[in-house]
Amino acid sequence: MAQRMGHESFHKAGTWSDDACGISLGWVTEEGTFSDCLPVWNERRDVVLFFSGEHFGESDSAVAGLRAKGHDAVPVDASHLVHLYEELGLEAFLRALNGWFSGVIVDLREGTATLFNDRYGLKRVYFHEASDAFWFASEAKALLAVIPELRGLDPVALGEYFSCGCALQQRTLFQGIRQLPGGSMWSFHQGASLNRKSYFHPEEWEEQSPLPVEDYYAKLKETFARILPRYYSGAGKVGVSLTGGVDSRMVMAWSPCDSMRLPTYTFGGMYRDCGDVKLAREVARICGQTHEVIEVGRDFLREFPKLAAQTVYFSDGAMDVSGSPDLFVNRRARAIAPVRLTGNYGGEILRSIVAFKPMPVDQSLFASDFRPHFQQAAQTYAQELNPRRLSFVAFKQVPWHHHSRLSVETSQLTLRSPYLDNDLVSLAFRVPPEHQFKNELSLRLIEDGNRDLSAIGTDRGLLLRSTPVFSRAKNLYQEFMFRAEYAYDYGMPNWLTRADGRLKLLHLERLFLGRHKFYHFRLWYRDALAPFLKEVLLDPRTLSRPYVDRKRLERAVMDHTSARRNHTLDLHKWLSVELMQRELLERQT
Repeated sequence: MAQRMGHESFHKAGTWSDDACGISLGWVTEEGTFSDCLPVWNERRDVVLFFSGEHFGESDSAVAGLRAKGHDAVPVDASHLVHLYEELGLEAFLRALNGWFSGVIVDLREGTATLFNDRYGLKRVYFHEASDAFWFASEAKALLAVIPELRGLDPVALGEYFSCGCALQQRTLFQGIRQLPGGSMWSFHQGASLNRKSYFHPEEWEEQSPLPVEDYYAKLKETFARILPRYYSGAGKVGVSLTGGVDSRMVMAWSPCDSMRLPTYTFGGMYRDCGDVKLAREVARICGQTHEVIEVGRDFLREFPKLAAQTVYFSDGAMDVSGSPDLFVNRRARAIAPVRLTGNYGGEILRSIVAFKPMPVDQSLFASDFRPHFQQAAQTYAQELNPRRLSFVAFKQVPWHHHSRLSVETSQLTLRSPYLDNDLVSLAFRVPPEHQFKNELSLRLIEDGNRDLSAIGTDRGLLLRSTPVFSRAKNLYQEFMFRAEYAYDYGMPNWLTRADGRLKLLHLERLFLGRHKFYHFRLWYRDALAPFLKEVLLDPRTLSRPYVDRKRLERAVMDHTSARRNHTLDLHKWLSVELMQRELLERQT
């Protein structure tokens, strides 16, 4: 199981077992990270902790308190957490943790083993309950490696994957494998049944009353300034990935740029410097930091077959092949710094942005008996869409949808974002209703952190203080260009696809593409990646799958590669599902 989870040369594995307790555990860590200290024992060696992820607390003061009570504790890694458990007890200990994590505590004094995870369930734990054992792992492929009967796709989850981009509720793509709910502490005791409890319930944050605007902003400012230094802590060098948007700029506005060297970088494309690159370069200059561009270009296209397979494999199929550029750029970002600080999730948490929903699916490509699963997926999504948008975002969108890309990114480096800090998310539930979906308070926070950064418009033309007519015109122009690029790429209608194909030699893409996005799969599937696409999707193994309409899938592949129709989004999913079959279900080593 551990061998299936070690993906790179800097990953290291270990195992531990106790026959008397009936427990066997394995782990994979990255060298030099917070959890590179396993297993963690207390002084009497009757409590052992296995921890994956990071904890962002007031580590120095916590360690000082533990030392005052006689514990041998250090703040740089997870080793002090076992002593925190001893002092606080199970539930209080878990409530004190802050970050994306999962783990196991084995308490030999009480004969218990407790499996736990973070409040959102972002650090996934997959599990399977057999008649004689409880199996769990951070990656589903570890279970698939040792339990052959699980090697099949769940048709309900697969319908959700094609429709919504992810499995919903606690499902996974694999039959018989579920996900541990966020905030879990599931305890096992010798001779007793599994005790399924939670140490955190979303209602604790949801039931807080909104604050007046100025009180909320003052608290937001104090909280952000207080928590951000946590994310620069630890032994690993930290780099900041910048975009042209609001949230990474907010991070830079409050970062200790005067006292720290913070290498920054942005992901760019092959046609031109996109808006993210131009603005990020200026942000870095104002903050006195270096800046690099990691380009997704010809090298990526040459490596795509391998990257696509690895993207699906590393993410347990959760991320489709459109995430392969993320694997490519994060692999290179690691050479700049092994820790990546990002503005990810800022818009989702501070402005309640819902990032996924059921999308139209070309049902003609599927066998007729599979098609009802799409309607079922849409109904499930509607049932789960909480009227309290932030609750849906934090406790459903984050673990179901955002996990997929995160799993690819964290296969290469340590990813951190202050926007899922418990203190900040708890506060976000108190936002005044009239500001829940607005950028104003975020822009104000940038100005209070660094006035020079607030003078630069965002990639959507947003400014805190500007001439209304000019600002509105710039915002409309940016929105038009964003939509034009989408229309030329993923969203190109079929009639225009044919016209564009006939004018292929004019390379009209150079006029539209690369202003906002750094990858362009419609053209790549038509041209550079067409041989690989045909090799995989026209293979008899692919066309014989029980959910496939053979003739229609063949036609879709040929129509796209000959510029008769645009099937980009469909091809993402079909290519990914076939790679799931080969890399996760049929792979023998």
